[in-house]
Amino acid sequence: MLVNPGHLLLPLARAAISHALGGNARAPAADAAWLQAPGAAFVTLIRDGRLRGRRGTLDAMRTLHDDVTANAVEAALRDPCFAPLTSDELAATEIEVAVLSKLETVDTSSEAAALSGIHAGMHGLALSYGHHHGIFLPEAWAEHADPADFLAHLKYRAGLPPDFWDPVMELRRYTVARWRDTEV
Repeated sequence: MLVNPGHLLLPLARAAISHALGGNARAPAADAAWLQAPGAAFVTLIRDGRLRGRRGTLDAMRTLHDDVTANAVEAALRDPCFAPLTSDELAATEIEVAVLSKLETVDTSSEAAALSGIHAGMHGLALSYGHHHGIFLPEAWAEHADPADFLAHLKYRAGLPPDFWDPVMELRRYTVARWRDTEV
Protein backbone atom coordinates (compact mmCIF):
# COMPACT_ATOMS: atom_id res chain seq x y z
CA MET A 1 0.00 0.00 0.00
CA LEU A 2 1.32 3.45 -0.94
CA VAL A 3 1.72 5.95 1.86
CA ASN A 4 0.15 9.40 1.44
CA PRO A 5 3.26 11.62 1.05
CA GLY A 6 1.66 14.21 3.34
CA HIS A 7 1.77 11.69 6.19
CA LEU A 8 5.57 11.92 6.04
CA LEU A 9 6.20 15.45 4.73
CA LEU A 10 4.02 17.34 7.23
CA PRO A 11 5.39 15.69 10.41
CA LEU A 12 8.88 16.09 8.94
CA ALA A 13 8.34 19.85 8.52
CA ARG A 14 6.75 20.22 11.98
CA ALA A 15 9.56 18.27 13.66
CA ALA A 16 12.20 20.41 11.91
CA ILE A 17 10.54 23.60 13.16
CA SER A 18 10.10 22.18 16.67
CA HIS A 19 13.75 21.15 16.79
CA ALA A 20 14.87 24.61 15.58
CA LEU A 21 12.77 26.18 18.36
CA GLY A 22 14.41 23.98 20.99
CA GLY A 23 11.70 21.31 21.14
CA ASN A 24 12.20 17.58 21.02
CA ALA A 25 9.63 16.47 18.41
CA ARG A 26 10.75 13.37 16.61
CA ALA A 27 10.79 13.34 12.84
CA PRO A 28 9.16 10.37 11.10
CA ALA A 29 11.37 7.68 9.61
CA ALA A 30 12.66 9.12 6.36
CA ASP A 31 13.74 5.97 4.56
CA ALA A 32 11.29 6.26 1.66
CA ALA A 33 13.30 6.36 -1.58
CA TRP A 34 11.30 9.33 -2.94
CA LEU A 35 12.37 11.41 0.07
CA GLN A 36 16.01 10.79 -0.79
CA ALA A 37 15.57 11.80 -4.45
CA PRO A 38 16.19 15.41 -5.51
CA GLY A 39 13.14 17.57 -4.91
CA ALA A 40 11.94 21.14 -4.57
CA ALA A 41 9.24 22.28 -2.14
CA PHE A 42 7.59 25.27 -0.54
CA VAL A 43 6.56 25.21 3.11
CA THR A 44 3.76 27.56 4.12
CA LEU A 45 2.74 28.39 7.68
CA ILE A 46 -0.82 29.54 8.43
CA ARG A 47 -1.99 30.90 11.78
CA ASP A 48 -5.60 31.92 12.42
CA GLY A 49 -6.31 31.57 8.70
CA ARG A 50 -3.56 34.02 7.72
CA LEU A 51 -0.17 33.54 6.14
CA ARG A 52 2.51 33.33 8.86
CA GLY A 53 5.55 32.38 6.78
CA ARG A 54 6.54 30.83 3.46
CA ARG A 55 9.86 29.76 2.04
CA GLY A 56 10.70 27.44 -0.78
CA THR A 57 12.92 26.26 -3.55
CA LEU A 58 12.18 26.22 -7.28
CA ASP A 59 14.92 23.88 -8.46
CA ALA A 60 15.72 20.49 -6.97
CA MET A 61 19.25 20.97 -5.61
CA ARG A 62 19.08 18.63 -2.61
CA THR A 63 17.01 15.68 -1.46
CA LEU A 64 13.31 16.33 -0.94
CA HIS A 65 13.81 15.43 2.75
CA ASP A 66 16.49 18.10 3.15
CA ASP A 67 14.57 20.66 1.11
CA VAL A 68 11.40 20.29 3.18
CA THR A 69 13.24 20.45 6.52
CA ALA A 70 15.35 23.46 5.48
CA ASN A 71 12.38 25.36 4.04
CA ALA A 72 10.24 24.61 7.11
CA VAL A 73 12.86 26.20 9.37
CA GLU A 74 13.31 29.11 6.95
CA ALA A 75 9.53 29.74 6.85
CA ALA A 76 9.33 29.66 10.65
CA LEU A 77 12.40 31.68 11.52
CA ARG A 78 13.71 33.60 8.52
CA ASP A 79 10.83 34.79 6.34
CA PRO A 80 11.64 38.51 6.11
CA CYS A 81 7.93 39.42 6.06
CA PHE A 82 7.26 37.99 9.54
CA ALA A 83 8.74 37.88 13.01
CA PRO A 84 10.20 34.47 13.86
CA LEU A 85 7.64 31.91 14.97
CA THR A 86 7.73 31.14 18.69
CA SER A 87 7.43 27.72 20.29
CA ASP A 88 4.12 28.85 21.84
CA GLU A 89 2.71 29.51 18.35
CA LEU A 90 3.76 26.23 16.76
CA ALA A 91 0.90 24.03 18.03
CA ALA A 92 -1.74 26.41 16.61
CA THR A 93 0.07 26.87 13.28
CA GLU A 94 -1.04 24.92 10.24
CA ILE A 95 1.68 23.65 7.94
CA GLU A 96 1.35 23.12 4.22
CA VAL A 97 3.97 21.43 2.07
CA ALA A 98 3.86 21.89 -1.70
CA VAL A 99 6.18 19.71 -3.79
CA LEU A 100 6.98 21.19 -7.18
CA SER A 101 7.20 19.37 -10.47
CA LYS A 102 10.23 19.89 -12.66
CA LEU A 103 10.16 23.40 -14.13
CA GLU A 104 9.37 23.67 -17.85
CA THR A 105 10.39 26.58 -20.06
CA VAL A 106 7.52 28.63 -21.50
CA ASP A 107 7.81 30.15 -24.98
CA THR A 108 8.46 33.89 -24.54
CA SER A 109 8.76 34.84 -28.21
CA SER A 110 5.60 36.88 -27.62
CA GLU A 111 3.25 37.48 -24.73
CA ALA A 112 0.52 35.62 -26.63
CA ALA A 113 2.80 32.58 -26.97
CA ALA A 114 3.58 32.68 -23.24
CA LEU A 115 -0.10 32.98 -22.32
CA SER A 116 -0.92 29.94 -24.47
CA GLY A 117 1.61 27.93 -22.46
CA ILE A 118 0.10 28.51 -19.03
CA HIS A 119 -3.15 27.09 -17.72
CA ALA A 120 -5.30 28.91 -15.16
CA GLY A 121 -5.49 27.18 -11.80
CA MET A 122 -2.86 24.63 -12.77
CA HIS A 123 0.55 26.23 -13.28
CA GLY A 124 2.77 28.24 -11.04
CA LEU A 125 5.20 30.59 -12.79
CA ALA A 126 8.73 31.76 -12.21
CA LEU A 127 9.89 34.87 -14.10
CA SER A 128 13.49 36.01 -14.53
CA TYR A 129 14.72 39.04 -16.43
CA GLY A 130 18.12 40.43 -15.51
CA HIS A 131 17.97 41.22 -11.79
CA HIS A 132 14.14 40.99 -11.80
CA HIS A 133 12.61 37.81 -10.38
CA GLY A 134 9.08 36.86 -9.40
CA ILE A 135 7.30 33.67 -8.40
CA PHE A 136 3.62 32.82 -8.19
CA LEU A 137 2.50 29.50 -6.79
CA PRO A 138 -0.60 28.06 -8.48
CA GLU A 139 -2.72 29.28 -5.57
CA ALA A 140 -2.22 32.85 -6.87
CA TRP A 141 -4.85 32.02 -9.50
CA ALA A 142 -7.45 32.55 -6.75
CA GLU A 143 -6.66 36.28 -6.89
CA HIS A 144 -5.73 36.55 -10.57
CA ALA A 145 -8.00 34.15 -12.49
CA ASP A 146 -7.35 35.59 -15.94
CA PRO A 147 -4.01 34.43 -17.45
CA ALA A 148 -3.14 37.94 -18.73
CA ASP A 149 -3.88 39.39 -15.26
CA PHE A 150 -1.87 36.60 -13.61
CA LEU A 151 1.14 37.35 -15.81
CA ALA A 152 0.79 41.14 -15.42
CA HIS A 153 0.79 40.83 -11.62
CA LEU A 154 3.77 38.47 -11.74
CA LYS A 155 5.72 41.01 -13.81
CA TYR A 156 4.75 43.74 -11.32
CA ARG A 157 5.85 41.54 -8.42
CA ALA A 158 9.20 41.11 -10.18
CA GLY A 159 9.59 44.90 -10.35
CA LEU A 160 8.63 45.25 -14.01
CA PRO A 161 5.76 47.25 -15.50
CA PRO A 162 2.65 45.06 -15.98
CA ASP A 163 2.67 45.77 -19.73
CA PHE A 164 6.40 45.00 -20.13
CA TRP A 165 7.50 42.34 -22.61
CA ASP A 166 10.89 41.24 -23.86
CA PRO A 167 11.37 37.87 -25.60
CA VAL A 168 14.64 37.48 -23.65
CA MET A 169 12.64 37.15 -20.42
CA GLU A 170 12.61 33.64 -18.96
CA LEU A 171 9.35 32.08 -17.82
CA ARG A 172 9.19 28.63 -16.29
CA ARG A 173 5.99 26.84 -15.32
CA TYR A 174 5.39 24.05 -12.83
CA THR A 175 2.64 22.23 -10.99
CA VAL A 176 2.47 21.32 -7.32
CA ALA A 177 1.19 18.51 -5.17
CA ARG A 178 0.22 19.94 -1.80
CA TRP A 179 -0.73 18.69 1.63
CA ARG A 180 -1.96 20.66 4.64
CA ASP A 181 -1.80 19.07 8.08
CA THR A 182 -5.43 19.96 8.83
CA GLU A 183 -6.50 18.03 5.71
CA VAL A 184 -4.41 14.85 5.97
